Amino acid sequence: MATHTLTHYQILDLDPTATQTEIKQAYRRLAKEFHPDSNRATASHEKISRINAAYEVLGDPQRRRSYDQQLRYLEAGLSEAELRSRRQRTEEAQAQYRKQREAEQNADQQLKLWLKLHTSVNRLLNQIIRPLKSQINELAADPFDDELMKNFQTYLEECQELLAKAQQTFRSLPNPPSAANAAANLYYCLNQLSDGIDELSYFTYNYDDHHLRNGRELFRIAEGLRREAQAAVREIPR
Repeated sequence: MATHTLTHYQILDLDPTATQTEIKQAYRRLAKEFHPDSNRATASHEKISRINAAYEVLGDPQRRRSYDQQLRYLEAGLSEAELRSRRQRTEEAQAQYRKQREAEQNADQQLKLWLKLHTSVNRLLNQIIRPLKSQINELAADPFDDELMKNFQTYLEECQELLAKAQQTFRSLPNPPSAANAAANLYYCLNQLSDGIDELSYFTYNYDDHHLRNGRELFRIAEGLRREAQAAVREIPR
């Protein structure tokens, strides 16, 4: 845009402070006056082309803001090259901002999905860990009673099924960086429970209290890791 050419405002005979309504009114008036099909003495293809071009810019609020900025640069004495350079930097900055916002929105969505995953896994873990004490107390009445042992074995089978669901759910979605600490605690919790269930299962085969103690200790460690995962989740910025 050279400084000696008419601005879009001058073409539409408007002040740069004109409202959008005033711009539309000016365009309609001039289009009627200079339209080639009007059969008027003022009809002109060249003028109507410039009028249309001016209105295409000024009639669009976003394009008008960009055009107004160009005018300010030119009034400040910037060359066309400087103007293009500034425009390019502005566009690059805007593109970078949009890219950053999209990344942030994607990260927010990923975190929301992972937090739902954590809630599901935590619910499954509770169903495994919490009944252990009462199950062992019931079995302690007589570990050699077939009915009591069968009930305990049924509980362990249910634990295996619940653990498999928890592991599958946990692996279904990668954790976002902000949830790394919570995810690590959940991972180790699942591993401890897997080993704990195995130890308790060994006990049902040989009645060796060593396996029972190991199983209880592994469940205790898993519960601690589950609580640490919950605490880490509460610390995640949202």
